[in-house]
Amino acid sequence: MPESGGGPVRPQVFLPTLLLGWGLGVLALLLVRTVGGALLTEPCEGRTLLALVVPLLLGPGGLAFAAVNARRPRRATLGLGFMVASLLPGLLLGVQDIGKLRGSGCAGGYVVFAPQGGKSLTAVNVPAGGRVTFTGRLGGYRREEYRAPFTLRAESSAPGVQVVLPKTQVYAGEVFPVEVIAGKNVGVNAYTLGLEAKQVKDGRPVGVTSTLTVNVQLPR
Repeated sequence: MPESGGGPVRPQVFLPTLLLGWGLGVLALLLVRTVGGALLTEPCEGRTLLALVVPLLLGPGGLAFAAVNARRPRRATLGLGFMVASLLPGLLLGVQDIGKLRGSGCAGGYVVFAPQGGKSLTAVNVPAGGRVTFTGRLGGYRREEYRAPFTLRAESSAPGVQVVLPKTQVYAGEVFPVEVIAGKNVGVNAYTLGLEAKQVKDGRPVGVTSTLTVNVQLPR
């Protein structure tokens, strides 16, 4: 029977049509994920796009389909089903995939600097002739994926500012101490501390470089 223009969809028609749109959206999602997963041979390249492309197409596409067919209630309901599929399971699976990519290092690692027992910091203050101790934490990698330790190396932008790493090898997620020592003759200024964490996994180098501002102040 032809659709009635502009009228509301009867409840006994709305739910089956919505489920049909949702089912078609889920089918498209699974098809793209299966084919894309088979075509992608690298562990990182292209997988972020694969995780998000279907939800990003189904959501706006379903909304546009529903808007174009606003006077055809059944077709509009089909578009709503596409939108629901873009959120569940589309976006849910995409977020889970992104989390796995971050855990495997595909999204890049990071180092979080923090004072003892405090939150993260982007700069530390140290008086000339003094020293300051804080911590670093290597994040963005799952220890299950990266079992070997990362080698740490640190340096400063000024010869008179020394960076001491009591531990030079740490595991993913591990907190490690960092000490900065400013010489007595170092000028009052802002300097940069650079810290690098690296390892070799599956024959390729993996690592992260992070920086921190060191403000050398007048002696107390």
